[in-house]
Amino acid sequence: MQASSPQPVMVIGAGIAGITAALEAAESGAQVVLVEKDPSIGGRVLRSYHYFPKHCPPSCGMEINTRRLERNPRVRVLVNSQVTKATKTDQGWSVTISEAPLYVNDRCTACGECSKVCPAKVADDFNLGLCEVPAIRLRHPDAWPRRFVLNREACPSGCDACAKACKYGAINLSAKERSETLQVGSIVLATGWKPYPLEKLTELGGGKIPNVISNVHMERLASPTGPTAGKILRPSDSKPPKNVAFVQCAGSRDVKHLPYCSAVCCLASLKQAVYVKEQLPESEVTIYYIDRRTPGRNEDVLTKVAAMDGVKLVKGKVGKIESHDGAIVLRLEDVEAEKIVDATADLVVLATGMVSNLGDMASQIGIQVDADGFGLEDPQAALFVAGVARRPEDVAATTRDATGTAAKALVAAIRSA
Repeated sequence: MQASSPQPVMVIGAGIAGITAALEAAESGAQVVLVEKDPSIGGRVLRSYHYFPKHCPPSCGMEINTRRLERNPRVRVLVNSQVTKATKTDQGWSVTISEAPLYVNDRCTACGECSKVCPAKVADDFNLGLCEVPAIRLRHPDAWPRRFVLNREACPSGCDACAKACKYGAINLSAKERSETLQVGSIVLATGWKPYPLEKLTELGGGKIPNVISNVHMERLASPTGPTAGKILRPSDSKPPKNVAFVQCAGSRDVKHLPYCSAVCCLASLKQAVYVKEQLPESEVTIYYIDRRTPGRNEDVLTKVAAMDGVKLVKGKVGKIESHDGAIVLRLEDVEAEKIVDATADLVVLATGMVSNLGDMASQIGIQVDADGFGLEDPQAALFVAGVARRPEDVAATTRDATGTAAKALVAAIRSA
């Protein structure tokens, strides 16, 4: 008697963890359904200006992955889609997927004619709301699928200018939501992370002082595709900063905020210090830290940055940040000097931590989470977790973790057949 074929592996989330898990499973022979709530894949990795330690743009690595997806018929990619229901069955899982209205379809060539005539502007979600863009546009230069997206709710009443401008018939302003239910053998949760809200760090000026920004904002400021076309400028007056302070563990390792270390913040700030010095060589950069955590080969990054002219690393916990007469004043404990001191800066970058994106998905699917909200996989239920949905980690660790998770999910799908 011939054994039945394994049911597909479903991967929820198409950031670097989800894409890696989907490709590894598919290239091992499994059918895979990759589900992403955003209109394009790539997650937060593509919002970074450079990776560390090589300081190369993430778009090159992501382009390789999108080509692998395009070549592999065993991967079905569903963007603009979310899981609305998941039920455990004897053979795996029954999962209902809801796809948001597809106002711009696969006929789109990304020619841009629709965007030219659009009268509406919206906050740019890819650039963290730091600028405005037309309501219909390519989400970012590396977007895949490479088609425009439309914020339909922003359209003026009766406006159909974009549809009239599209000579390919790619825009359907009457598109409706649709749903389907799929049977899958196993599920990988790769829902990624979000930054700890800047507005919760009021004692550090978050949300109150314009020139106090977060590390994720700095990535967009430094990027050529960011709101300032790659120029590092102060939000208050669009001038280049002369004195930049990086504050480590901003809301992390803190009983009032996040009790855990987010693993990547030290390296991210070291990398961003290089951004500043490369673009503004006359600027002064100070990094205030509790501990310097750069494990393994990444210790080379710390050594390089610490030796740069105009960069200081100060062991001290910043407890308060205020604005006085236009200057930003940081109150901190200088551990080595054994005293409380005040320091000034004209731009402060808070190294905010990573928060699990599992949220409602955990209760919806029934996965257990630890005390910090990160997922705990359940092999008996064919339910697995990859990347920062499991624990804070960098891109390299995430890809390794996702590869191992793909293997476990593939075996579970085979056993469920």
